[in-house]
Amino acid sequence: MKWMPVAAIVFGTSLCAQSPMASWDSLKFLEGAWQAKTPGGPSGPAVSGTYSFRKELDGHILARHGSSDTCKGPADFDCDHHDLLYVYQNAPGQPMKAIFFDNEGHVIHYDVSTPAPGQVVFLSDGSTPGPQFRLTYELKDSVMSGKFQMQMPGKSDWKSYLEWSGPKK
Repeated sequence: MKWMPVAAIVFGTSLCAQSPMASWDSLKFLEGAWQAKTPGGPSGPAVSGTYSFRKELDGHILARHGSSDTCKGPADFDCDHHDLLYVYQNAPGQPMKAIFFDNEGHVIHYDVSTPAPGQVVFLSDGSTPGPQFRLTYELKDSVMSGKFQMQMPGKSDWKSYLEWSGPKK
């Protein structure tokens, strides 16, 4: 019976380590204007853009404004991308939430966690119809990397839709 307390401690610790509650302080590394460039490859050409995170509404939300700088498509096709992400807290002590909007009409609701310093994960609700989405940012050596992934219903693997990295502007 000695294994039960150890198992409970290990299991409980691993759960806490997987999704610690985000706070305004743990998200501070995001603040500023960033450059972003995709690597390009089989899925398409390299694309560059910019995005910024800044506190708005007297510090009650953290807003990301993003846009693509390069767009090479037919003249009659608008392939410029613009988006907004608002990070907020319903009340002090409550978990952080986020909501995403873009010019293509997408809206995604996220739960926000900070698994490690300099890292944030935005995770959509997996119980809603359609794919689940995961947006991750990580700051390492003054370079911010980002990844937008999808998990299809009934699947356990995450597929990267877009990955980018770049320095602060």
